Amino acid sequence: MEKNTQLALDLGIILQKKVIGRFDGGNVSSDGGAFLLPRAEKISGIISRLVGATRDSRDPRYSEHSYHELISQRVYQIACGYEDCNDSDDLRSDPVFKSICQRLPENGSDLGSQPTMSRLENAISRTSLYRIALSFIDCFTASYTEIPDAIILDVDDTDSVTHGGQQLSLFNRYYDEHCYMPLHIYEGRSGKLITTILRPGKRAKGQEIVSILKRVVRHIREAWPKTALILRGDSHFSSPEVHEWCEREAIDFVLGQAPNKKLNELGEALLQRARVLFEHRKEKVRLFDSFSYQAASWRKPLRIIYKAEVTPQGVNPRFVVTSFSSSRASFIYDTMYCGRGQAENYIKEHKLHLHSDRASCSRFEANHFRLFLHGAAYILLDTIRRIGLKGTEYAQAQFDTIQKKVLKIGVRIEEMVTRIVAHFPFSYPFKEYVSQVIRQLSLASP
Repeated sequence: MEKNTQLALDLGIILQKKVIGRFDGGNVSSDGGAFLLPRAEKISGIISRLVGATRDSRDPRYSEHSYHELISQRVYQIACGYEDCNDSDDLRSDPVFKSICQRLPENGSDLGSQPTMSRLENAISRTSLYRIALSFIDCFTASYTEIPDAIILDVDDTDSVTHGGQQLSLFNRYYDEHCYMPLHIYEGRSGKLITTILRPGKRAKGQEIVSILKRVVRHIREAWPKTALILRGDSHFSSPEVHEWCEREAIDFVLGQAPNKKLNELGEALLQRARVLFEHRKEKVRLFDSFSYQAASWRKPLRIIYKAEVTPQGVNPRFVVTSFSSSRASFIYDTMYCGRGQAENYIKEHKLHLHSDRASCSRFEANHFRLFLHGAAYILLDTIRRIGLKGTEYAQAQFDTIQKKVLKIGVRIEEMVTRIVAHFPFSYPFKEYVSQVIRQLSLASP
């Protein structure tokens, strides 16, 4: 790719000397920390699993880049904050990305371009997408050194706004946009991504939710037949189909429950008591109760947890439906149900920090594959945070912080006959963290 080295920048005057900037600094990259990503991949194996789930039907005689190289390039770029497929045109000659994709930084040929990436995305079939979804679950179960006694399946969806003629993009009245509605599934306590499923832009009904969850659960139980499963989600995941399926599969659940006239009547006495206490104390009051309730569409009565809350801003009643019969109502609501709020932060990292809502391909399958690529980048950054940054002040850092402080390091690459040297800046303030990430990822590598 031709480099514009003649462009000069007027950077002002310092001590009466004019400062000129030119893009001729040599083999320099702004993403020196990306050398950590292959180490995270060695631990998680997510890229290898993605490649193994795809079928490359190209003629190898005319294929310059393997699927492993192309998928690695795209996932590493997404992890570093380059979410757009067009970024591949500018980054294909970047010495760091060439190095971590197993090409020589100076003498190696360039990586894949935007048209090459576009052909890759549009070559993925529905069968491959299904296998990729299962490969994410395999990656999740393989991330545990010991089989857990129980895991929490946090399910939630979000909007992915579309701007164009994308297949299965629908107008959603709630968001007032044409969009997709991808479904995210995380493990509630660890934040590990289990899988993501791209869906049309409408809220899923009970039977569709069950059709997705039963495949996820079946695959998890093939690896962990004795692990207890708990399903946790917002009120739109509470439906008779979901309740009955959980009962058949021996899965406990804690789900939000939308209010209605009958539920409001059952909770009115406790809410009135909370109002009286608030008038007396002049501070927020929260009271809890539980009772049995059966909607007309439910096969049997279920336990409802009721929170009656009164604050200076007004009343805030909440309902939760659960299969747990003995735990205290306050514990189920505060600890078990409200814990699902963390899943919204996981989606925020997936969607906002990794920009997984860039669904600009025309074909639905291509956009679904893009979502998986962003999911792979999520797993790599989560591995760096969970293992590499363990014990540091950034052990709970969000992905954008990790990108800025760990991955975005200016580096000059020097290719020699027997080795490649990465020259990092002496003044880089977070060098100790990078050193620790390398050390801890190396110890955790298989």
